[in-house]
Amino acid sequence: MTKQKVGLVLFWIAVIWAILWGVIGSVFVGSAFRNLTMDELNLTMWAYQGPWNMIWGLLGVPLAAIVAIIGILLYSGAKGSTVWKFGIGIIFLGIIIAMAVGFLGHIPLLFGIGGTLILLFFIGILWLWAKERKDLKDASATAADLKLVGYVFMLIAAWFICGIASQPFLKALEGEATTTPILVMIFLVLGWLFLFLGHRKSLKQ
Repeated sequence: MTKQKVGLVLFWIAVIWAILWGVIGSVFVGSAFRNLTMDELNLTMWAYQGPWNMIWGLLGVPLAAIVAIIGILLYSGAKGSTVWKFGIGIIFLGIIIAMAVGFLGHIPLLFGIGGTLILLFFIGILWLWAKERKDLKDASATAADLKLVGYVFMLIAAWFICGIASQPFLKALEGEATTTPILVMIFLVLGWLFLFLGHRKSLKQ
């Protein structure tokens, strides 16, 4: 089997794996968390600190994303060293970050620094995008414009995510109802949609 075929197989395995755990999460895990108390939940297979919950949270979509990246890199003809560098690098970085957060807990300063960096990276993307856009024409220019809209929606989503994620740690909001994440989901969907359309337009040129 060629490297491209292996990559394609890995990619589709990752896609099926992600969809499978996504459906399980939406239908079973989500329902359990919505309708059961913590004591009742911990009597089910989806116990909060139980193995199946950990598998769903860590080895579901996150693992599928890493395998999909490795597969699509192989399929695209990337060098083996590049494939393993990205795959192992992402896994290693993810483990280190998870361990660090688990050990340190919530640090408001780091949360603020992260939000500031996201904004600075967005401004940097806009600046680089403008330089790249000057040399593009027709379909390439349209593709770049679609991606730009996607970046904007992603930033807006990040803004509202920061608000919702920080709410449990704000003393002034203790006892207040948590804001619904539906708005965030809408902006995330729009962001990914326009990025997808931009890449699709680039391919059609």
